[in-house]
Amino acid sequence: MNESAAPGRVGDVRRRNLSLVLDSIARTGDAKPSRAQLAAGTGLTKAAVSSLVADLVESGLVSEVGLYRDGERGRPGQGLELSSRRGVVGMEINVDYLAVGLVDLGGNLRFHSTVESRNRGMAPGEVMERLRGLVSEAVAAAAAEKVAIMGGGLAVPGQVDEQRNIVLSAPNLHWENEQLDPGSLLEGAPLGVRLSNEANSAALGELWYGNGPADFLYVSGEVGVGGGVIIGSDLYLGPGGSAGELGHIVVHPEGPECSCGGAGCLETFAGQEAIFDAANIPEGSLSERTEQLLAALAAREPHALKAVHDAGRYLGVALASSARLMDIDAIVLGGHFALLAEWLRPALLASLERYAPGLLEPKNLTVSGLEHSGTLLGAAGQVIRSVIESPFEFLLAGKLA
Repeated sequence: MNESAAPGRVGDVRRRNLSLVLDSIARTGDAKPSRAQLAAGTGLTKAAVSSLVADLVESGLVSEVGLYRDGERGRPGQGLELSSRRGVVGMEINVDYLAVGLVDLGGNLRFHSTVESRNRGMAPGEVMERLRGLVSEAVAAAAAEKVAIMGGGLAVPGQVDEQRNIVLSAPNLHWENEQLDPGSLLEGAPLGVRLSNEANSAALGELWYGNGPADFLYVSGEVGVGGGVIIGSDLYLGPGGSAGELGHIVVHPEGPECSCGGAGCLETFAGQEAIFDAANIPEGSLSERTEQLLAALAAREPHALKAVHDAGRYLGVALASSARLMDIDAIVLGGHFALLAEWLRPALLASLERYAPGLLEPKNLTVSGLEHSGTLLGAAGQVIRSVIESPFEFLLAGKLA
């Protein structure tokens, strides 16, 4: 690919080449390529790369760092990396907490705050107002570190219409067809705020920042149980945009009623509250109940051990069917499943072997290393990826802002 083209298409070629160069810088990570290395890797001329890099540096998307020699002769070149002076605010609304994080273009979490908040049944406007207070902390942190905020990503535990900013269904919040105004959380941000599903965002966070494989099923354990399907390093949403609703796979036809209106769903056995209740953990804050559950497990208290064993067994039933259906041989556990993996894993593996023998190698059942930041990283990362794929649009938005 090169810069020469018919006069009417020069602009389109430059847009594509801006994306090509920025994506190449993003993919090299810590390698910090020089202009000469980018030219060799992309097939563009050195002059074209220099011109494109100049635009990217001027816009603040790319930073020049250090000096590198590409060979024995010639002047050393400057390395290039995604800028740490541009960032996106990741935000999450969940049933019992709110969270925000400031993520720079390189994927570094520069600020992270989580507060417990009982959001079930609360009006969306009130929840958004509470979240706004946390967002203001992230904005202040960005200002203190001289990071310019480009936009934001908001993840919620339910099906969403991101084009119209509508939460179509979030049973555990008791929200149905609720219109949100995510952009109001970051007034003036050039790229606005993008709405997404919590489990899908966590899966993307794992893919981009957690070294996830090219094909895997991410299992999100919160009050509900969600799933994110990654195929060929892309998020698979399905025709209706709701693929991965793992929590509402029926694992026991005669099981208890579920918040979705069905019965016997995985969530009723492996969701956070289902485990707390089965383990006889008394009511309290999320942190208090989690500490008590972990203490009971460490003490080998029978009710706690059985609750987590049953959660693992039923999770294995759901995953056996899901993995067969989607032809996926890698699973990543997140949320409370990651926290409980030590006790959950044996029953889960036994269940998988019982219902889908030979389908999943134990080494391919892994635990997310992102802890509670995966959803924030994925929500912010979707905005960052949109800039990498179409930097010209950001350059234009920046000029219009």
